[in-house]
Amino acid sequence: MRSVAFANGDRMPLLGLGTWKSSPGQVGDAVREAIRLGYRHFDCARVYGNEAEIGAALHGAIAAGEVTRDELWITSKLWCNSHGRNNVAGALQVSLDDLGLDRLDLYLIHWPVPIKPGLGFPASAQDLLPPEQVPLHSTWEGLEAAVDAGLTRHIGVSNFSSVKVQQVLSHCRIRPAVNQVELHPLLQQPQLVRDCVAAGIHITAYSPLGSPDRPAFVQAPDAPVLLQNPVIAAIAAAHGCTCAQVLLAWHLQRGISTIPKSVTPSRLRENLAAADLELTADELSRIAALDQHLRLVDGAFWVLEGGPWTLQTLWDEP
Repeated sequence: MRSVAFANGDRMPLLGLGTWKSSPGQVGDAVREAIRLGYRHFDCARVYGNEAEIGAALHGAIAAGEVTRDELWITSKLWCNSHGRNNVAGALQVSLDDLGLDRLDLYLIHWPVPIKPGLGFPASAQDLLPPEQVPLHSTWEGLEAAVDAGLTRHIGVSNFSSVKVQQVLSHCRIRPAVNQVELHPLLQQPQLVRDCVAAGIHITAYSPLGSPDRPAFVQAPDAPVLLQNPVIAAIAAAHGCTCAQVLLAWHLQRGISTIPKSVTPSRLRENLAAADLELTADELSRIAALDQHLRLVDGAFWVLEGGPWTLQTLWDEP
């Protein structure tokens, strides 16, 4: 499995297992099967509500001798209700306790949107905290302190625009290792990728298959189904593989890590096999032409009447 190397020599496998939308009662079995198949990179988050079950699966696999802790790369994320320097360690410790770990490999700010403590998602503008009240540099200082305390080896961000990445870089003592963003052929974000690469920040792609099972509240009724795209289907037919494998290979071949979600053993195997697929230069060019800058997870759930956020200020786009 190809991997990305960080400055301290740690290596993160480019292909991992995403756990967003993996239901309790299913995610543990999926993680255990993924480990048996050869997955070593697992992407988690406290807000997904399934870290305790993932932790039990990791513990079971380690106890059975299927894998060692040092062979695993475990990512989790700080939810929006725990922004601010003094809130980070407590939130991270909850994830560690649920996952049954004494450290993470990577801890990310999940969204650059602070909300009131104790909330899951905001129901009204009153649940949102003004960004200037909890500035990004304060939350980043909390992540840096977590590295100092040995709670995580690396830190980074998620759903951050180039502007917000630069805000972190302008104040940081420890630079972000990763920016995890929605990325697929319909949303290629070439400038963001270039900016992050230039800053030494690795890009991880979430929703690489277009997230067809994303929650209803983030689904537009007329959104295209990426797995049914005719260009992707034609390339898959030429290789005798699945559309999902083409989409994953497209990321991996460009050195971008990706975290497709599945709880189905056959799809776990297929996704892992995408690491062996090589697309031609012509196929890469045809996929590049598909870009529509179309967000399938557009963050509109943060845009509430009377609140501080618009889609323009969230993504720093006109």
